[in-house]
This record gives sequence, structure tokens and C-alpha cells, in this order.
Amino acid sequence: MSWESTATYYRLLNQQSRLRLGGLHSAELILWSFNFSRIELLVAQGEWDEAGNVLKQAAQKLEHAGADCIVVCSNTMHKVASFVQDGVQIPFIHIADTTANAVHRARRSRPLLLATRYIMEQDFYIKRLQENHGLSLVIPNRGAQTVIHDIAYNELCRGQINEDSRRALLQIVRKAQDQGADSVILASTELGLLVGQEDISAPVIDSTAEHVRGILDFAVKKKVEIEELA
Repeated sequence: MSWESTATYYRLLNQQSRLRLGGLHSAELILWSFNFSRIELLVAQGEWDEAGNVLKQAAQKLEHAGADCIVVCSNTMHKVASFVQDGVQIPFIHIADTTANAVHRARRSRPLLLATRYIMEQDFYIKRLQENHGLSLVIPNRGAQTVIHDIAYNELCRGQINEDSRRALLQIVRKAQDQGADSVILASTELGLLVGQEDISAPVIDSTAEHVRGILDFAVKKKVEIEELA
């Protein structure tokens, strides 16, 4: 939704395509970039259905343009994932699923969830991780949720990297580890701009990187299937 996270997706998709396929390979993709101000206003006003319809219409245009799958490059906007899934015929790759798969690969089961307030307060994301993937989540308290949300929305989405915010985020992580968290999920696509595995002793699951992994897994498998039919 923010162009900062979109740029990260674009970079990772192309870098990982080259690493997987070698040579001058890069990602063939169709990008729909939203005016984030419009989306953020709908979300802030609780107009989730309207936001869902906006995303669905974009997804339908991407499908018509020839996309083989649809992805939403935002954790928070997966609240309206059903609008997108129901609006297209092609597969939808859900970020919570690719993130949960990474937690299991790390052989962890009790991750700390760092995300926007919408994700930490509501159950659309938490419930999917718990019921579909059997994870036991550590959720920050209300005060910490406000801190994390403000860092994501008021700083990172505006391209601001603040050292004090990084320290505040790491303090929340350390407290959660004391409470039994065995890993950390960065469930805001911007949070990876501020902290990473080098900052935290427990495994860090960056939802953006894992979503990219899932997207490329799908794309490479699709490529092989097409070549086998040729």
C-alpha cells in the first residue's frame, strides 16, 4: 500500500528471481500501485467494505491484464482478502500462510506478533495463524501496540528511520521474550526497514520476505508446468 513497502517487494522479487534462475533473469509482474492516502482514509474511517471493493477492482484489472496469481503487498489489507479472492479466478497468495510456513520451518510455535493496530486488535490475521496453522501468539499490550502502530504509520510509511523507535521496538521484543516468545513475526511490511535478524536473538520472520518466497515458489512451479506442456 505504501510505496516504501512496494519498492521493497519489487526489489526482493527481482533479486530472488535472479538468485533462483541465474543470469539476467528478473520477475515478470504487473504492478498496481494505489494512492495510499485514499486507502488509509478508508481504513481510518472503518470503511473496510469500500476498501475491499477498491482492491477487488484492481485485482480484476490485473487478472484481465494476464496475471497468473494475485498478491496484496500489505499485511493489514488482508482483512479484505476475501473481497479479492472472491473477485478473481486466479490463485491468491495469502501473506499469513507464507509467514506461518516460515515459523514452522524455524521450528517455533510461540511467535511475538508485531504489526499495525488493526492486526493486533482484530482477529482476521491472528485467527488464521492460530486456527489454520496452530501457532500460539504473543500479542503486545495496548501501550506497545500504539507504539508499534505509530512507528509503522507515522514514520516508516513516510520513509523515516528513527533510532529511538528502533530501540523502543527492541525493548518490546525483549519483554515478549521474557514472557516466552520464541520468535518474532514482523507482520507489517515496513517493519523490516527498521529491525531485522541482526538485532534480535530469536528467529525473525519478516512477512515481506516470506511472502516473496511464496510468490516465487508459485511462479517457478507455474513456469515448470508451462515448460512441461510445451
